[in-house]
Amino acid sequence: CDIARDAQIHKDALRRVLAGERSASLGEALRILAACGVAPNAHLLLFLVSGGDHAIAWLQSDLAQFFEDFSGELPSALERVLGNQVYDVKPRWAKGTAHRVARLLSDHIDELERKDALLGDVFAGAEGGRRG
Repeated sequence: CDIARDAQIHKDALRRVLAGERSASLGEALRILAACGVAPNAHLLLFLVSGGDHAIAWLQSDLAQFFEDFSGELPSALERVLGNQVYDVKPRWAKGTAHRVARLLSDHIDELERKDALLGDVFAGAEGGRRG
């Protein structure tokens, strides 16, 4: 089994883990997820912060990889942008900040879609002009 080999776990142990007959260690679980081609750190973090619903729903999606990359970049980005103000951050700001980041991301996606549509129109016009 490729997954067992890639996860460095015995085939029978993997079968028992998947059947719920054996608990996987944290390291084994992360290696199994990685062997399946998913973002293991993102899924672990999503599972811890959301109770698992998002981790399951976002399994093998670009959103999971985005979350892993975003979570990895956030601490250094906060230090870089906030400097000494990083110690002034209050826990009560987390929810509002999460919503602002989501809105910013939504605006970014909308802008990219507008640019793609504009480029599509430009290329369609150029193709139409050449044929005519």
